[in-house]
Amino acid sequence: MARTLLVAGTASHVGKSTIVSGFCRALADRGVDVAPFKAQNMSNNAQVAVRPDGEWGEIGVSQYIQARAARLPPTTAMNPVLLKPRGDGESQLIIDGKAVGHFSAGDYYDEHWARARKAAARAYERLASEHDVIIAEGAGSIAEINLHDRDLANLETIRFADADVLVLADIERGGAFAALYGTLELLPDDIRERVIGSALTKFRGDASILEAGIDEIETRTGVPVVGVLPHADPGLPAEDSVSLPAVGDRAVIGSNDGVSEDESVTVAVPRLPRISNATDLESLAREPSIRVVYVPLDTDLQQADAVVLPGTKNTVDDLLELRAAGFDSALDSFTGPVIGLCGGFQMLGERIENAGIESTHAVDVVDGFGLLPVTTAFSPEKRVERTVRNLDGVGPLAGATGTVTGYEIHMGSTQPTEPVEKPLGKGSVATDRVLGTYLHGLFENEIARQAFRRTIFSHAGKQPPAATTDSPSPYEKAKRLVDEYLSHSSLDEYYELSD
Repeated sequence: MARTLLVAGTASHVGKSTIVSGFCRALADRGVDVAPFKAQNMSNNAQVAVRPDGEWGEIGVSQYIQARAARLPPTTAMNPVLLKPRGDGESQLIIDGKAVGHFSAGDYYDEHWARARKAAARAYERLASEHDVIIAEGAGSIAEINLHDRDLANLETIRFADADVLVLADIERGGAFAALYGTLELLPDDIRERVIGSALTKFRGDASILEAGIDEIETRTGVPVVGVLPHADPGLPAEDSVSLPAVGDRAVIGSNDGVSEDESVTVAVPRLPRISNATDLESLAREPSIRVVYVPLDTDLQQADAVVLPGTKNTVDDLLELRAAGFDSALDSFTGPVIGLCGGFQMLGERIENAGIESTHAVDVVDGFGLLPVTTAFSPEKRVERTVRNLDGVGPLAGATGTVTGYEIHMGSTQPTEPVEKPLGKGSVATDRVLGTYLHGLFENEIARQAFRRTIFSHAGKQPPAATTDSPSPYEKAKRLVDEYLSHSSLDEYYELSD
């Protein structure tokens, strides 16, 4: 069976996903047969992977990214249990890539958790029989004592995988030494003895000033601090919406340092309360000439050069909130290019039928924004697949031709009400300035991203700067963090499994 290391944290958002990705790439590049694993994930940022029966299923985006870092095709065994929050205390439960139903937290733990644990243990066994090393990712804090009898992503994984544990603490937030000490003190004895090291993440400045604290924490806990990692974002997609601005706030994602206003354009993205697959915007945000700005629902769009409506776990309720905030009027007055992705595509149509299947409101038909001549009808069935499409660019993607790849995860079928352009084939509609598509990952395709970039600059009356040159991939940047800042003294046995 495989040797397993679980990367845990003192809290959420301490860098677990990045470090797992870095380990996967570092080990794979050394010839180690390595695979990622996360028993239970909670995220609306999902990707498509292969199920045990060969069909397509859903996993959290982080495990998809980690599989690519390990140079493996993603499978649902890498994330066998996925919870997708939909609001009002409910989440959609997905086991082995397939949706099971919507449940409250209480119902999940009382009625479905045992089934989820069995599925997770079986998935781990499949991975462990096929690979030499498993790098597992924990969830949130490993020391949530109220969950110690049902902590699938942390404690249960450590037990059924007989895993070693590396604990991360985010020093940028302050209190990292206290968090490490308290976390280790609160662990059950059988878990505590599995901890082989800890590390501090997101540090800014001279690491030598931490030496006294590191010596003290090692003395008090007996656990070595195996690294101090700098505050460096490799650019991997975020696992959830923790990194996004709060609803009602305005924030720019990506970096436009050194880029003048004349050399950049602004893409406004309404910060939907139930936003999903927000990773669709990250490729755009990495373009220095494009400012991707999450805007409040009541924005007037006067500062925007383009608009992208993102995906959502609940199209109908987010549509109703947008209309209540006056976003429909702002969109009617907006004259620039508009793209709707998945749920955003559904919103741009004339109406949504069978709305009660998804909505928490007692509604059957809801009017859309009317920018595309289509109607959407919801049904209980969910479409999940990876796809390759031929792009014949019109509208916001004018001039682009070639092959693009992506994935679809959605409920409902969208049909045109009149003859329309379908630049991406089935599941897409375009007019002169508006595009709707079910294809997630659209902007990860260079030809689509650059076509949209040209369209935005043309509408804004600006000359686009030269396209940026390629920089090291996010996988390589994550690998460098692991290689350069984590001591391998307590991790040597993982690296020594190379061919």
